[in-house]
Amino acid sequence: MKYRKQFDRQVVREDVWIPTRDGRTRLHARVWRPDDAESDPVPALLEYLPYRKSDWTAPRDAQRHPWYAGHGYASVRVDIRGHGDSEGLPGDEYDAQELADGVDVVNWLAAQPWCTGKVGMFGISWGGFNSLQIAALAPEPLKAIVTVCSTDDRYDNDVHYTGGAVLGIDMLAWAGTMLAFAARPPDPASVGADRWLPMWRERLDALEPFLHAWLDHQQRDDYWKHGSVCEDYTAIDAAVLAVGGWNDPYRDTVLRLVEHLPGDRVRGIVGPWSHQYPDRGLPPGPAIGFLQETLRWWDQHLKGIDTGVMGEPLLRAWITDPVPPATSYDVLPGRWVGDVNWPSPKVGWDSRPLGAGTEPVLVRSPQHTGLDAGRFFPFGNASDLPPDQREEDGRSVCFDSEPLTERVEILGRPRVRLRLDSATPRAHVVARLCDVAPDGSSTLVTRGVLNLLSRHGRDRAVEWTPGTYEDVEFELTGIGYAIPPGHRIRLAVSETYWPWVWPHGERGELRVVPAESVVQLPVRERGSEPPIRFEEPEQAVPLDVTYDRPAEPTPERLVTHDVAKGEWTLEVDPNYGGSRTYPDGLRYEESARETYRIRSDDPLSAHAVSEWRIRLRRGDDYDAEIMAWTELRATAADFVMDSRVEARANGETVAKRAWHRTTPRTSG
Repeated sequence: MKYRKQFDRQVVREDVWIPTRDGRTRLHARVWRPDDAESDPVPALLEYLPYRKSDWTAPRDAQRHPWYAGHGYASVRVDIRGHGDSEGLPGDEYDAQELADGVDVVNWLAAQPWCTGKVGMFGISWGGFNSLQIAALAPEPLKAIVTVCSTDDRYDNDVHYTGGAVLGIDMLAWAGTMLAFAARPPDPASVGADRWLPMWRERLDALEPFLHAWLDHQQRDDYWKHGSVCEDYTAIDAAVLAVGGWNDPYRDTVLRLVEHLPGDRVRGIVGPWSHQYPDRGLPPGPAIGFLQETLRWWDQHLKGIDTGVMGEPLLRAWITDPVPPATSYDVLPGRWVGDVNWPSPKVGWDSRPLGAGTEPVLVRSPQHTGLDAGRFFPFGNASDLPPDQREEDGRSVCFDSEPLTERVEILGRPRVRLRLDSATPRAHVVARLCDVAPDGSSTLVTRGVLNLLSRHGRDRAVEWTPGTYEDVEFELTGIGYAIPPGHRIRLAVSETYWPWVWPHGERGELRVVPAESVVQLPVRERGSEPPIRFEEPEQAVPLDVTYDRPAEPTPERLVTHDVAKGEWTLEVDPNYGGSRTYPDGLRYEESARETYRIRSDDPLSAHAVSEWRIRLRRGDDYDAEIMAWTELRATAADFVMDSRVEARANGETVAKRAWHRTTPRTSG
């Protein structure tokens, strides 16, 4: 990593308040810009998040905002209404108020004397989401965006549902995380020593767990269509650079955006990365000069400079060379390839029947199948990625190819068509594509899920009639991966995948007809092509943050098995960064634990808990503590949710909130 200390333009930083259209609520912003921008205006770049610029994202912000400013931009970080140092009350994720405020911010930035009137937006995850969503609202000054690890489909490609199935692991975990995050106070250094506590009390009174709304909408309805730009790609006028990683759950968005947006306004990059900006050097690498690449995008679309970025292939994608299974890789081997169209004429379909047998094969997996799935959101931690899949394969039904005689390179979304019958009206089917080496080790390549209730569309729930066979089709998540000669391609099929997928209330079983079932692989032809290169990573000088080393480190992922009870427990430390001290004296302490339990023979034993503890303090006058606890379980008929928040200021209780909620299992 190269740290840039000197730039062509001197950078100044200032904190400002941005008014919104209601005339009462102001959003707090931090602006990095050239010191001469009022005499020589520059375009503005906006990153718009709930994650708090004063503490949680401050280290990341310092890596990129000053860098952009030094290259002739006003780079602006804004806290969303009701979060961080902004006024107002927290709302639902990506709600209409958030997006309307975002439009107001874009228009305000364009009107500043130091701005040329042209604005770009960028962000990863939440910031990537609302960059796309605000681009779909088409405020006139917004000319370009860079969206990283984001989704165009809030229902079927986010932390709530997958393939129409309830995501057990992040439906609960992210709801618990956001409950804790939304409960944090503003910083007195920004809002004033006399204001932070009244503002905090108002926020705490307005809290509502996201989990309630998410489980109230178990099919794809208007709630999920809001903010899903896949509903109308033509609404986006801004130029879109979409970036993802093969180890991030949102990577398919890049493939859909380059397919559906006009080729003169979109480019896509998919590398080997996790849910991180691709210049941070976190596993798996290799990292790229992401800031330099985005600067080409901004210069092209906000300054009118021909940087050659629109001459790059429509999609630049990493194809990983075969690797043995591991939960982390510093660097994945492989190479970059470029396709000028997507779908690419270089990619064809290799259709492989699962077998020759016409007799149905029974699929009846134990409920703990899925414990070796790895983390839903890999963050570059040591235990993130799926380990050797042999144990998972043993809990599934496996369909193996003969050893390959030549290298097979996959690029895109494999498809599965299964001829099957379900013994119960409600069931899931899960397919994992694995690379099986001659020694038997099994590397997970990609996977997909289908809730059979949603086989005729995500907007409806159609129960299965046991005793009848149907063809069901679904896609696996996209991947770039090469399987070498001598290895086998395995499709492993199960009907459970805990805790990624919340089980239906009745234990089921499937019968699959191998001869009438196929896996279709998007195989990219091999041949010589122009090399694709990126610069080495470069950032601004890091923020001087001191991170704690835990006195007694605990495992990030711990699986235990109570043999007598037949109960399996997965304990997860999400390890978002831990406790730290900032240059301004702010002390931030964070601990979290997620626990998932299930018995091998009982889907109704599924139980998930998220626990958070956060403390912020500075000097003698600012000491805030937040404890948040969220639990999800289910009966045969209902989901049952319990949540609690307790907040203290300087040792005294500010608020205690508790929620109990049940909602019918319409699809989950």
